[in-house]
Amino acid sequence: MASPELQALLAALRAAPDAAGQTVEQLRQAMEQGASRYPVPGDVRRTPMQAGSVAVEWVVAPGADEGAVVLLLHGGGYYRGSIATHRELAGQMSRASGAAVLAATYRLAPEHKFPAPVEDALAVYRWLLRGGADARRLAVAGNSAGGGLALALLLALRAAGEPLPAAAVCLSPWVDLAQTGGSYGARAAEDPSLSKAYLDRAARDYLGGADPRTPLASPLYGDLAGLPPLLIQVGTAEVLLDDSIRLADKARAAGVDTTLEVWPEMFHVWHRHAQQLPEARQAIAAIGDFLRAVWTGAPAGAAEREARRKRG
Repeated sequence: MASPELQALLAALRAAPDAAGQTVEQLRQAMEQGASRYPVPGDVRRTPMQAGSVAVEWVVAPGADEGAVVLLLHGGGYYRGSIATHRELAGQMSRASGAAVLAATYRLAPEHKFPAPVEDALAVYRWLLRGGADARRLAVAGNSAGGGLALALLLALRAAGEPLPAAAVCLSPWVDLAQTGGSYGARAAEDPSLSKAYLDRAARDYLGGADPRTPLASPLYGDLAGLPPLLIQVGTAEVLLDDSIRLADKARAAGVDTTLEVWPEMFHVWHRHAQQLPEARQAIAAIGDFLRAVWTGAPAGAAEREARRKRG
C-alpha cells in the first residue's frame, strides 16, 4: 500500500502543468527549481572538477571508500538535467553503497544532438581510468535517459575493447527511443509525470534524424552479451515500464546477470525524492546492497537477490 508521503507527492505531480506543452527552457528551469527542495546534507563532501571539457563533481558521504566509484549519469530526456538536479541522489547513493559518486554533466539537446552525450560519458569514464580508477571497483548508474546512456556507454566501451565496469544500475531507464512498448499506452493514465507525446518530442530533439533503433541511442536494440551485472529498478506507474521489462528479458537471454525490481505504485525515478519518500530510501538501500555485493567479489545470483527482496 502506498505510503501517505507517496500519496501526497503523486497528487502534487498530477497537479503540475503538462510537460508536453512547455518549452525546453521552462522544463529545464522547473527541474532545477524542483531539485532545490532537497538540499544535500551538510556531511556530504562535494568537489567540483573538470574531466577534460566535461564538468563533474565528486559527491562523497562520510566513511565512503574512495577506491570504489559510481559514475552517475543524470536523466532529463537528454535535454535537461545537471549535476545540481541529481546531487542529492548522488549523496544518497554514496551513503548507501559506501562508494564515492562522480556526478557528470553532458551536452544537452537540442543544441547538442546524438551522439554528443555518449561521447561525453566515454570521456568521463576514460578520465577516471587515466586517474587510476580500477574498473573492477567501478560502477555506472543512471536514471531515465541517464539509464539509457549508462547502457550506451557499456556498448561503446565493449566495441572499443576497453575495460568494462563491474556493474551497472539503471533507474527507470529509457532504452527504446522508438517507443514500441505496450506500457506507453497501457500505463498512460497511471503515469503522473511522463507521456508518450512528451517523450516523442524529446526523442526527436535528441536524435536529430538518426534512427531511433540505433543501439547507442536505444540500447534495447543492441547486442547485450558480455555486459556486467545489471540492476534495473522501475515502478508499475510508468509508461517506461516495458522498457525495463524488455531490457531485462533481453539481457538475461544474452547471458547477463540481471536483477529486475518492479516496485508497485512507484512513478518515474521516485528515487529523487528520498528525503520525502520511504519507498525511495528503500530502493536506494537495495542499490547499495547490490553494489556492495558486486564489489566484494561474491555477488548473489540475480534470482537469489530477487527472492531475498520479495522475502524482505
